[in-house]
Amino acid sequence: MEEAPRTPVITIGLNAGQSTFNYSMTELRNLVEANNMTVAEEIQQSLPKPNPGTYFGTGKVEELAQIVADDGVDIIIVNDELTPSQIRNLENGTKARIIDRTGLILEIFANRAQSREAKLQVQLAMLQYQLPRLHTSASQRLDQQTGSGGGGGFTNRGSGESQTEMSRRTIQRSINHVNHELKEITQAAATQRQQRERNELPSVALVGYTNAGKSTLMNALVREFGKSEDKQVFVKDMLFATLDTSVRQLIFPDQKKLLLSDTVGFVSQLPTQLVKAFRSTLAEAASADLLVQVVDYADPNREAMMATTEKTLEEIGVTDVPMITVFNKADLTEASYPSRVGDQLILSAKDPDSVALLVKAMKEKVFHNYVTANFLVPFSDGEIVSYLNENANVLDTNYEAEGTALKVELQQADFDRFKKFVVTE
Repeated sequence: MEEAPRTPVITIGLNAGQSTFNYSMTELRNLVEANNMTVAEEIQQSLPKPNPGTYFGTGKVEELAQIVADDGVDIIIVNDELTPSQIRNLENGTKARIIDRTGLILEIFANRAQSREAKLQVQLAMLQYQLPRLHTSASQRLDQQTGSGGGGGFTNRGSGESQTEMSRRTIQRSINHVNHELKEITQAAATQRQQRERNELPSVALVGYTNAGKSTLMNALVREFGKSEDKQVFVKDMLFATLDTSVRQLIFPDQKKLLLSDTVGFVSQLPTQLVKAFRSTLAEAASADLLVQVVDYADPNREAMMATTEKTLEEIGVTDVPMITVFNKADLTEASYPSRVGDQLILSAKDPDSVALLVKAMKEKVFHNYVTANFLVPFSDGEIVSYLNENANVLDTNYEAEGTALKVELQQADFDRFKKFVVTE
């Protein structure tokens, strides 16, 4: 199927001396591409601080209006979150549609959401963004996407009530409704997590910047160690290709098992509304035994990306979970790989040796509660031998007069369960 033609836009950013300005403008271009748009012209302005009325200076607004008139590009994307009045003033001054950075990210999330939970989370974030912007055209567009248009069915409330007041009440009612639905979904997800925790399987969560290669890495692990019926997760070279958390079980040759989750990616200046809305989705990271931060090693802005990831994790309350850092996409650099120094790995998700090195690092972190012991299991308890063969690493087996002798590496919980069969050498 042919891809729809990309909509041309003008991007503009205000450089107030921040060290990450150029990086943020590059990121804005990537966000534009992810929203099926293309940058026709990029404009920058250096000012010590934003203009409170129009964000940019008067001359720059006039320049934007001239470009819109000359080139026929009627969408301007601003590299910051604007106030409702700034959006309104810029739209009046340029005769173009203004999308701020937050609005752009919300549009991308709205287009990407697949599951019921993701759709509700995006809808909630959009409604919260829309509430103070009821006078702007941005609000009218989000009205259409969220299905929260004001006015319908409320025209008889009295002439003293404005359209804005009716819309505000309608949006607040929608927020309450979505929050209620999300609470039910969150409770169901929490129950599923509790059931997995009762199975005593350790969990590992892949976290990191969007498009760092988390899904590619997860697919490589699932192909090698997943159940045959496990589906691969969606992969595409774009920001926010996937919004839903995927959980897969990995089973290694030594019968050790863990749960691996691939969480939504992060981006700098991720809207507060989205961080809050996706808190439940990111609960997989909060409850994990280990975080694997995936970093695009080929990106010159990787340090800023790591800072964004760590800041976002802190915002959602993930502060005390052990972490290893994977510098992925080393195949796009001159670095030799795979390599490891402590908890930092340089690798390529497309390289089998890299995947093996990551597995070794993960196993060291999450299977430290394993013990090795000798068991003598009577033949009448053959189901225990079967259990150990399926759920533990049986290092040696011998058949003796009293029963089956096994040397086994197993979880502490299983050791305690079968302690009466333990024998000393």
